Amino acid sequence: METTNGMASNANRLFYASCFALITTAFSFSIRAGILPQLGEELSLSAEQLGFINSMWFLGFPLSMVVGGLIYHKVGGKAIMQFAFFAHAIGIILTIYSGSYVGLLISTLLIGLGNGCTEAACNPMIADAYQGNKMSTMLNRFHMWFPGGIAIGSLVSGFMTDMSFSWESQIWLILIPTLIYAYLFFGQSWPKAKEAEAATISGNFKAMFSPLFIFMLVCMALTAISEFGPNQWVGLILSKSGANPMIILALTAGLMAVARFFGGNMVAKFNQTGVLLGSAVLATLGIYLFSTQTGTMAYVAAIFFALGVAYFWPNMIGFVADKIPKSGALGLSIVGAVGMFSSSIFQPIIGGWIDSDKAIAAAEGFTGDELELVSGQATLLTMTIFPGILIVLFTVLYFWMKKRKENPEVEVV
Repeated sequence: METTNGMASNANRLFYASCFALITTAFSFSIRAGILPQLGEELSLSAEQLGFINSMWFLGFPLSMVVGGLIYHKVGGKAIMQFAFFAHAIGIILTIYSGSYVGLLISTLLIGLGNGCTEAACNPMIADAYQGNKMSTMLNRFHMWFPGGIAIGSLVSGFMTDMSFSWESQIWLILIPTLIYAYLFFGQSWPKAKEAEAATISGNFKAMFSPLFIFMLVCMALTAISEFGPNQWVGLILSKSGANPMIILALTAGLMAVARFFGGNMVAKFNQTGVLLGSAVLATLGIYLFSTQTGTMAYVAAIFFALGVAYFWPNMIGFVADKIPKSGALGLSIVGAVGMFSSSIFQPIIGGWIDSDKAIAAAEGFTGDELELVSGQATLLTMTIFPGILIVLFTVLYFWMKKRKENPEVEVV
C-alpha cells in the first residue's frame, strides 16, 4: 500500500468504512433493544427467552473478537470484514423472516459475531494506518460512533415505535450502514503492521505476557464495568426519582460521542495516562452523584459520568496499540474481549447487590418507588468502587510511564 506522510493513502476511506461498521453495531444494540417488547408480544416470548436472545449478542461479540485477533495477520482485515458483512446481512434478514425463538437466537448470535469482527479488524487497521497522536485522535473518533450510533438508533426506534411502524421495518434500518461500509471497504487494500513482530502470533504472545499488558487487562475489566454497569441500571433506578431515564441515557450517549470527537486533543494535552486518570476521577464523581442526587441533579450527574467514561475504551485500546505495539491485532482484540467479558460477568453480581440492598431497605420500612430508589442508589454507591480502584491503578500507571520515559534504556514492560 502506498503511504503519504506516514499515513496509508486510502486510510480515510477505510476509516469512514469502519465508522459505518461501528454504527451498524450501535444500531443492532439500540434498535434491537427498542423492539424487544414488540417481539415478545408478537411471538409470545417470555422475559427469560428475550434475555437469552440478548445474551447471544454479548456471546458473539467477544468470541469473534478473539478469533479475529488470532487470524488478523494470517487472513487480513479485509477477509474479517467480509465475514462481518455476511454475518450482519444474514443476521438482519434472519431476524425479520425467522419468526421463531430459535431463529432469533441464531440471528442475534450472527449479528454479535459481525460486531466483534468489526472491533477485531478496525482497531488494528486504524492503529497501523495512522501515526502518533493522529492514531489516538482517530481511535477516539472511531469509537465515538458507538454511543453516537446508540443515541441515533434509540431516537429513530422510539419515533418509529410511536408512529406504529412494525419492528421489521426498524430492523431493516440496520442494513443501511451495513451496505455503506461494505461499499466503502470494497476493493481497498489494508495497511501492514508497523512492527514485523506484531504480525506473528509468537511475538504477540510474548508482548502479552509482559507485566504492563497484564496490568492493562485488569484496568480494562474495571473501565468496562465502570461504563456499562451504571449505564444498564441508572435509567431504571433514577426513573423513580423524577428524572426522565431516556433523557439521562440520551444525554450520556450524546456527551460521550462529542467528548470522543475531541479525544485526540485531550491526549495531546494530558497524554494517555493523564486522560485515563482524569476519566477515573470524573467517573467516580458521576456515579457518586447518581447514588445521592434526584430530580434535576441527576442530569448533572449524567454529565460528569459521561465525560468520565467517554475516554476509557478508545484510550485503553490506544494505549496498548501505542505502548505495547508488539501485542498486535491479537492484543487489541484480547483487551476488548476482556472488557466485554467483564461486563457480562459483573451484571449478575450487580443484580445481586440490588436484591440485597432492596431487602435491607424493605426491612427499614421503605416501600414502592421509594424502596426502588433507595435500594438502587445504595447499589450505585457500591459501584463507585470500580472507578475508585481505577484512580489508584491509573496513578500507578502514570508514574510507571513517567519512569519509562525518563529511563528509556530500562525495560519496564
